[in-house]
Amino acid sequence: MSAIMKAALVRASIGAFALGAFADAAQAACATQPEIAQFVASYLAREPAAALGAGGTMQDALCTQARLAQALAPELGPVVGYKAGLTSKPAQDRFGVTAPVRGLLYRDMLLHDGASVPADFGAVPMVEADLLLIVADDAIAGATTPEQVLGHISAIRPFIELPDLVLAAGEPMTGVTLTAMGVGPRLGVMGDDIVVTDPALMAQRLADMTVTLTAADGTVLSEAPGRAALGHPANALLWLMSDGVTLKAGDIVSVGAFGPFVPVASAGKGATVRYSGLPGDPAISVSFTR
Repeated sequence: MSAIMKAALVRASIGAFALGAFADAAQAACATQPEIAQFVASYLAREPAAALGAGGTMQDALCTQARLAQALAPELGPVVGYKAGLTSKPAQDRFGVTAPVRGLLYRDMLLHDGASVPADFGAVPMVEADLLLIVADDAIAGATTPEQVLGHISAIRPFIELPDLVLAAGEPMTGVTLTAMGVGPRLGVMGDDIVVTDPALMAQRLADMTVTLTAADGTVLSEAPGRAALGHPANALLWLMSDGVTLKAGDIVSVGAFGPFVPVASAGKGATVRYSGLPGDPAISVSFTR
């Protein structure tokens, strides 16, 4: 396949996920191509970057996010889903917002349980307990409750997100700048699929579960109930759809952190997340090399 064809495929993949943002590009104050190029250069070098979209609106930020996605796709692979960020009240208070923010997931950022990554995988590397939901069909658009959402989810996947806050000291870190940079995508470690066979039962288990993030030495870094993320993990998908996202079969959705994100340095040689209350009380781990 020629380089031109590959570029066309990447653009088509991004377009499927960011169509709404591009549609508003004419009205939104998107970051310029030189600004995008400088951010990408810092990102790829794992160096602190200047904020994108500072002082703009959320519409501006989404336009910038879509343009940045085009620039990152050749390095991170095509967009495969979405991530909801700032899904807890303390996180929203910290960044001065009253609602979640949304970002993108890329194919090549998703690793498997037991992966080993450099401790300095990003400019500002963090670790957090998260969860992925895999969309089964386009009919999820009609869901209005967590149980109905689970009726259109093929599987739940344990997920340790490894975000990179990337911004240099002194740069504004707000809901707008977080959105503009895609809510810090860098890496993530996935567990095995937990197939959804009984949506009502799974919805209850997700609400009642306890999600615990521990460091390599066993120190508990965070612990929270399933309800910590927007009252229920499936509410992240309802919020994304209310915010204009059209979810389709095969989309991967990160529901947001259960508890605060933690600097990788606090985890030591690795981190483990356990989901007590889900079938089999699954746990997944990542190790950090120095």
